[in-house]
Amino acid sequence: MCGIAGIMTKDGTAPDGAVLDRMAQALAHRGPDGRGRHASGGLGMVQTRLAIIDLETGDQPIAADGRDGGRAVLIANGEIYNYVELRLDMGRAPFTTRSDCEIPLQLYLREGLGFAEHLRGMYAIAIHDLVRDRLVLTRDPFGIKPLYFARLRNAFAFASEPKALLAAGLVHPSVDDQVRDELLALQFSTGRDTPFAGIERVLPGETLVIEKGRIIGRNRRRVLDDGPPLPLVRETALAYLDNLLDDAVGIHQRSDVPYGMFFSGGIDSTVLLAMMARLNDRPVQAFTAGFSGTHAADERVLARRIARQLGADHTEIDFGAGDFRRLLPRIAAAMDDPAADYAVLPTYKLAQTARERGLKVILSGEGGDEIFAGYGRYRRALRWPVLGGRPMREQGILHGLGVLRDETAAWRRGVNAAEAAAADRRWSPLQRVQGQDIAHWLPNDLLTKLDRCLMAHGVEGRVPFLDDKLAAFGFGLADRMKNRGRRGKWVLRKWLDRVLPQSKPFAAKRGFTVPVGEWIAADGRRLGPLVAGQPGVAEICRPEAVDALFRSSGKREMQAAWTLLFYACWHQHHILGGTPQGDVHEVLGEAA
Repeated sequence: MCGIAGIMTKDGTAPDGAVLDRMAQALAHRGPDGRGRHASGGLGMVQTRLAIIDLETGDQPIAADGRDGGRAVLIANGEIYNYVELRLDMGRAPFTTRSDCEIPLQLYLREGLGFAEHLRGMYAIAIHDLVRDRLVLTRDPFGIKPLYFARLRNAFAFASEPKALLAAGLVHPSVDDQVRDELLALQFSTGRDTPFAGIERVLPGETLVIEKGRIIGRNRRRVLDDGPPLPLVRETALAYLDNLLDDAVGIHQRSDVPYGMFFSGGIDSTVLLAMMARLNDRPVQAFTAGFSGTHAADERVLARRIARQLGADHTEIDFGAGDFRRLLPRIAAAMDDPAADYAVLPTYKLAQTARERGLKVILSGEGGDEIFAGYGRYRRALRWPVLGGRPMREQGILHGLGVLRDETAAWRRGVNAAEAAAADRRWSPLQRVQGQDIAHWLPNDLLTKLDRCLMAHGVEGRVPFLDDKLAAFGFGLADRMKNRGRRGKWVLRKWLDRVLPQSKPFAAKRGFTVPVGEWIAADGRRLGPLVAGQPGVAEICRPEAVDALFRSSGKREMQAAWTLLFYACWHQHHILGGTPQGDVHEVLGEAA
């Protein structure tokens, strides 16, 4: 796991070495174990390494010669989980390392631009084809690993995080107004554009070909099959699921360094812990967050009981109001591609704790709800309106609260595009709403949150539910295998009921929540004026309405207040250049 970045000039002159150094320094948190550089002609690339597999010979860049005279150099951020099998299949390929990331390089030299079709894993890869003098960028189909680029007047630049492009002075920090409006309505943004004007995402599953600093080719690998649901009976589905979980969790544990997992006690994380306990001889290290002194459901009680039953080495952390005030500015700084998901708060502290315990790899349950249809919003979207049904993301978070100076529906363009794309697929009604989330919510909220919060501490996050084979199976199941009555993830619950009935997977459970509303309400009289006075907020919101919002206690109002608070911290750091040091009051300008 690493950070990668590079510049290709349009006129073939060598990129400025000092600019490449600044990009590498901005990504140092992603790779504290080493740095590498490649320079040839008009292309310069840098990499910062977090050593996970092949600690001795896995440094990057990796260079290789093809049998037909080709020569290429690779830098990568990711893990290729099927590298063992691919290495065996490739026979006498001239490998020079034991790194999993040498596999895609050899595949490229052998098969060209279709090399990523063979990869099972998470990755953002940059390859310099020296013979054709072209740069190839590719990203895994679910968008687990991030990759961004900027089309400059004299060059093309790319990086694992937008902050590297900003820190290098390649892009001026300014806001794309349309994307900002989408962010404030959804708490994340969709599609190619980011909230930074001039910085774009390589889309999940996309491969770009760049020559002389210009994009000359694109292709995209579809993440999910287009066929109708699989007609599997219950016992067959459960048998397949057991085998696929065993396989997916097993390969996600391939590591030369210690690993653990984030454990909430919910269905997804309990499935992962149960399978990890089966596959490991030693107790699994599991980490759970809770919120003492609040009305939020404390997951630690249930998690503690299940962890004990599975023999896990269980660590509990408490996230309180003091953590909220102290850590929010740092978290907003880490979330340069912003996702105002309140789960960033405990995720950041969990990652910090895991790293302090000596772990570099964490398995987590992201993707389980999207692949196996766990969200209640899916069931609501499928009901008739007279029965309480409504479309997903029908209105924005700030809608109707009188906060915005100008309220339009333009923020929904990305959601509309995802709905239209899902409608064109040969999917069931349930698969269509799942597909919408997989297209934008999953990569741009959940996976971005996991990547930034963990990599801020030099920890790699792995998501077994998004393994190619397991995800294809889960998404492809008939609706009834996933959704029954008021319960989603039916087949996962049934598997867990057989493997660990003590976890009571069919019992009603309160959904995961972080009590940001309580913390904001307790501090609203101080926070309201500070947020209302922030330049990024004041230009689009009525200050008096923002102040009143923070003095309210309604659920909708508190969600809106949290979104504006997060955005204010994000804007203060990434656009205005403020420091994230100090608590939220100090960062937003309150005198000490």
